[in-house]
Amino acid sequence: MNPHSPTEPHALVQRTSRQRLHQYGDVLFEYLTRGFAVLVLGTLLAIMVSLLVTSLPSIRAFGFGFLLSDEWDPVRDQFGALVPIYGTLVSSLIAMLIALPISFGIAIFLTEMSPAWLKRPLGTAIELLAAIPSIIYGMWGLFVFTPVFSRTVEPLLIAVLGPIPGVGALFQGPPMGIGMLTAGIILAIMVIPFISSVMRDVFELVPAVLKESAYGLGATTWEVVWKVVLPYTRTGVVGGVMLGLGRALGETMAVTFVIGNAQRLSPSLLAPGNSIASSLANEFAEAVGDLYTSSLIELGLILFLITTVVLAIAKLMLLRMGRLEGTRS
Repeated sequence: MNPHSPTEPHALVQRTSRQRLHQYGDVLFEYLTRGFAVLVLGTLLAIMVSLLVTSLPSIRAFGFGFLLSDEWDPVRDQFGALVPIYGTLVSSLIAMLIALPISFGIAIFLTEMSPAWLKRPLGTAIELLAAIPSIIYGMWGLFVFTPVFSRTVEPLLIAVLGPIPGVGALFQGPPMGIGMLTAGIILAIMVIPFISSVMRDVFELVPAVLKESAYGLGATTWEVVWKVVLPYTRTGVVGGVMLGLGRALGETMAVTFVIGNAQRLSPSLLAPGNSIASSLANEFAEAVGDLYTSSLIELGLILFLITTVVLAIAKLMLLRMGRLEGTRS
């Protein structure tokens, strides 16, 4: 073919036009994705500012004492957030203490030990559990789990752990079934599918050659999981745990059914309590007066800040772990 044929300039022009079009597309895509990121940050900031502005009457009236007061009396316009904060943190802590080892065991079984014929149906069952609405968990907890728990487990806890000094204070009172411990257990059942699904997915991303190399050197299954799988998937595992903790902190309906919704502070895990989300669900529609409404909105602001702080701590922990790994010899 003649290198100086008249079609070559035309082809060159077409190629240059395509390259320019691709460049424009890259620039458009960059600005579009950056706009989405800014939109997320803007929405987050707008929510925080809206909560802060609306809760200003409560902040001015009670100040920092709002966080330390356990009084909640709408008749006298006296409000404190200590009981809901305590209930939110304790029930979420109970849920994570139960859910973490169970979720970890489920994920390890599905990725390392499960026979092929069981892996898919068991994984599907876990995903279906994650799709169940929270109100169903709450109804099941109130009408099925609570009666059984109050007749069998709670009397045993009171008889065995109640007399122990120190620990016994956590297991005092009548076995009513509803309370902080029940709420924590229901929350654990709810977050297990989320955490185990994320853990399973990230465990499956570990290259087979890494695990096979460890097995070839004589490592046991536990050693492979602890020294190969977990370091490789650390970020994903922490993300799954944070996903479960976020749902536990903000869960509303299931907790409202079983926590007891009592505005009093008790060291016993068997006693009724309250959480921030259940307080908002129970009282927001009936709130009368600016101060009452503002106090409830300040509870929402506190929950927002608690979630933000937890996520920030998790991120700092990951960064610290990464720096420590980089300094190892």
